[in-house]
Amino acid sequence: MVLSPVPAPGHPTGHPLRRPAAGGGTGGVPGTRPGELPPVHDALLCVALPAFAVSPEHGQLTGHGPEGVYASGRRLLSRSVLRVAGREPVPLQGRLAAADRAVFVGALRVPGDTGPDPGVTVERSRGADGTERITLRSACARTVRVPVELALGTDLAELGAVASGRPCPELRPSVHGTGLRWTAPDGRSVAVTADPAPTDSLAAVGVLRWETDLAPGTATTLHLRVHADRAFGAAPPGAGGRPGGHLLPDAQAEGDDRRTGALLRTCVEDLRALLQRDPAHPADVHLAAGVPWRCGPVTAEALWAARMALPLGTRLAAGTLRALGRTQLTGGAESGRLPGPLRDAGPHLPPRCTGVEATLAFPVVLAEARRWGLPGADLDELLPVAERCLGWLRRGLTADGLLPDPAPGGPWRAETQAHAHRAALLGADLLDACGRPGGAELRAAARTLRERFRSTFWIDDPSGGRPAAARAPEGRSWPQLGGWAAHLLDTGLLDGGRYAQGLLDRTETEQVARLLGTPALDSGWGLRGLGAKEPGHNPFGHRAGAVRVHETAVAVAGLAAAGYEKEAASLLRGLLDAAEHFGHRLPEMYAGEQRTAGARPVPHPAACRPAAVAAAGAVHALTALAGIRPDAPGRSVAVQPMASAPLGELRLSGLVVAGEPFAVRVSRLGLGMVEEAAEGLQLGV
Repeated sequence: MVLSPVPAPGHPTGHPLRRPAAGGGTGGVPGTRPGELPPVHDALLCVALPAFAVSPEHGQLTGHGPEGVYASGRRLLSRSVLRVAGREPVPLQGRLAAADRAVFVGALRVPGDTGPDPGVTVERSRGADGTERITLRSACARTVRVPVELALGTDLAELGAVASGRPCPELRPSVHGTGLRWTAPDGRSVAVTADPAPTDSLAAVGVLRWETDLAPGTATTLHLRVHADRAFGAAPPGAGGRPGGHLLPDAQAEGDDRRTGALLRTCVEDLRALLQRDPAHPADVHLAAGVPWRCGPVTAEALWAARMALPLGTRLAAGTLRALGRTQLTGGAESGRLPGPLRDAGPHLPPRCTGVEATLAFPVVLAEARRWGLPGADLDELLPVAERCLGWLRRGLTADGLLPDPAPGGPWRAETQAHAHRAALLGADLLDACGRPGGAELRAAARTLRERFRSTFWIDDPSGGRPAAARAPEGRSWPQLGGWAAHLLDTGLLDGGRYAQGLLDRTETEQVARLLGTPALDSGWGLRGLGAKEPGHNPFGHRAGAVRVHETAVAVAGLAAAGYEKEAASLLRGLLDAAEHFGHRLPEMYAGEQRTAGARPVPHPAACRPAAVAAAGAVHALTALAGIRPDAPGRSVAVQPMASAPLGELRLSGLVVAGEPFAVRVSRLGLGMVEEAAEGLQLGV
């Protein structure tokens, strides 16, 4: 069960967004242009994929723009307008009670009320699947009769049509049991039922009515449920329901900075909400890239998110790896590569291939999942896929020892070389540990790549130099500095809890760390995708200046591991401050404008929220404070926390190492202590 994807940022959708057509049709938002996604950042999104609901803060679904309840890529309900005593309640508050549920509170005065105090309050609790509970409470001094009216409507439009603003007329309902039913021309249908049954149903206009008497101090509740037929992608028999908390534990953070607890709790909830099952293999679960625009099949982002969420266990990584492994190409020159579309790489470089990114990430995630405690059966199943990925990597390296992206014409991107180098080293370690051949060849390839990178990519200048973003085979270089440089510090764990050797030497690593900490890249809210002083910088450019949570989290962990805690702490505090402004639900990217007093971070208009890489990235950044280095095969775990303890005392619990609960405490002096671990797991150095 997956939701229909729409084009990623930078890929026009091709249709203008319009207001709802006369007569109840639904559409887009006024004032937008072709290629623009309708705004959702001022809406409340409750998510439990394959279902989610987009609600304005007042809670009324009016049929405008993307408002509505969705499942498996279709809008099941576009309009749900509540009137009590002939009027809409005055909205007082709208909030997310959980990742999959939003609550809206309103009030109204009833005839006979004196003064400004409302006599009746109305609370609507709406789930991601459209299930809704409407509760009316009376504070009146006498019994009042309250007529309740709910106007419902839907267009059963595809998510892509809603995103591009193509007009979709509302369907005509019919009476169905205790509610209403709508049927599309293609035969798909959806129904809404109510409990208690309405006293009147006006099918012609889609209205349900109740008459209720409210005694002083009493309340009454209406329950609504949305029923979609199997044509919308309901789970087949035996597939089970939604993946639950058994897959991701209830990790907790507590300490001097209380925001860490709220952030970790929200991230885990969002990751659970974004879980979806592989339709053909329902036992395998992976993350959707983000809601509402990127809920399609498993992607490279899902793989990166699974890697960053390894402190929460290895089951998510295993399911993601299996889902991606089934797409691996076999036969021909591209045998072993994972497929993936091209994606815009910013104003300076041509598009990059997400399939190359996923192919290089596959053996890395498998190797690190093994370190965290991946069961042997999963490792045996996935190892052949990783071997084919590594075989593709060896064949893809040019005579110069570098990897073009996209192959075969290039260019040689610095970020891709970092991914390839890490894949070669961790892949060699994995093959050796599993008694498979090829480790020596991969280490030799990594050594050649490292030497070529240092001689080819480093640009000397009076300030200490910088790495080029990319090089062309004919010698052209792209000197623009951006958040991609964080990947040069991202190495990964080897046997014994050792970090793999990086692409840069000690002096170059120090220079890159210094550059990542400058105001040109550290916006105060996180790491910019392109430096503020670079040509083409755009604070909202998704590869040209916006803050990407994934890159910021990679930078925090890489800087901390390399010992550059000042720069790591600055980026971490900026990320934590931004998360607080976003209610701890981070969008995948937001504007890289320089932070000033009283300012707030601004989300990218096309960013998903919640997003897998943002939620998992925050988990990655927080756990980097403790410096957890697991070696489950060696039955040991080491902790090397940031000595500066930038957030003060911190305790992380509910993590998973070697398949068992794990808890660690970092003192205000930067000392780490393991408080809970699997039996027989030794504390390493």
